[in-house]
Amino acid sequence: MRFLRYFPLFILVAAIALPTVTADPAIQRKKYLTVAAVGDIMMGSTFPKEKLPPHDGRHVFLNLREKLKGADIVFGNLEGPLLDGGATTKCSGQETSGTCYAFRMPTRYANRLAQAGFNVVSTANNHILDFGRAGEQSTLKTLQGALIQPAGGTSIARFRVGGKKVAVVGFSLSRSDPPFPSVLDIPAARGVVKELKTESNIVIVSFHAGPEGIQALHVPEGSESYTGESRGETRRFAHEMADAGADLLVGHGPHVPRGFEVYKGKLIAYSLGNFMTYAGIDTNGVRGSSLVLHAALDLGTGNLVWGRVVSVRLRNRGIPFEDGEHGALRLIKALSLNDFGPKNLLFDDSGAFYPPSLLQNTRTYFWPPGY
Repeated sequence: MRFLRYFPLFILVAAIALPTVTADPAIQRKKYLTVAAVGDIMMGSTFPKEKLPPHDGRHVFLNLREKLKGADIVFGNLEGPLLDGGATTKCSGQETSGTCYAFRMPTRYANRLAQAGFNVVSTANNHILDFGRAGEQSTLKTLQGALIQPAGGTSIARFRVGGKKVAVVGFSLSRSDPPFPSVLDIPAARGVVKELKTESNIVIVSFHAGPEGIQALHVPEGSESYTGESRGETRRFAHEMADAGADLLVGHGPHVPRGFEVYKGKLIAYSLGNFMTYAGIDTNGVRGSSLVLHAALDLGTGNLVWGRVVSVRLRNRGIPFEDGEHGALRLIKALSLNDFGPKNLLFDDSGAFYPPSLLQNTRTYFWPPGY
């Protein structure tokens, strides 16, 4: 009876002392920006002859659609223009040689991206100008018509999440018109990011840098090159963009996955590899190892809270399928450890990763349903 006399007081004290954890994921998510990012997307080409996926590409993302759902930002690198017709001067008579890579995706394929959930794609790469300015302008117009924001050069994608402003900017090896700094001009690129940070709470940087192929798996110190062309100082570029205010950096261009690094709390994914590259880009071996990167950033600091690697394998000439053998996860873990050391990131067997500063048992509290 004595216990019952004080039981209401015990309940009141407990209610005050214990933190309130809301079950509403929409309210929880206001603390975090969630991102789902993939690598290179080339949905077949109509040049020099038509090579398009089965069923006119309507099902190319079907196998991974559930893995892209629910994130605030769903991002990919659009490796080529959306254009019907037009001519290219890129190949100069070598159109049928098999050694010239000029891609041209039908404009209707923008709907394939929208149906998969993409709301921003990078146009900062070495294929957006395969069909000149006409191809670039057609791509920008087509994406906007599909309610997908382009991020490349002076096209900066902007979102508002949880009352915070988010900007996505893309840098490539080439300069746009009007002039926009490339990854080779680090001081100028740093100035762009620094200015963006004054008007945005979170800045995401997409960058196209590094060599291509199996020899590009590791991220070295210093400059990189490919077939005699300078491909940037990839590590230095990423670190200086983070120093200027970038909160998440996503790389592409090598056509293979590269390791992940946490630099001053900011996640750098140096390359996400190929994601959907139908009949135009080699997907044999490690080139066909791909992933969906999930990341949650603290909306207050921009720091990485948690992440996850969903392993993907490209099959049937470049169509993505979830990989139950977790090949990409094993590869990313090994590359991250080799290139950036054991104190860089902590991975578990499910594909989850998190910075060492975050206790492992805290991760489940932050993990939104569906991830």
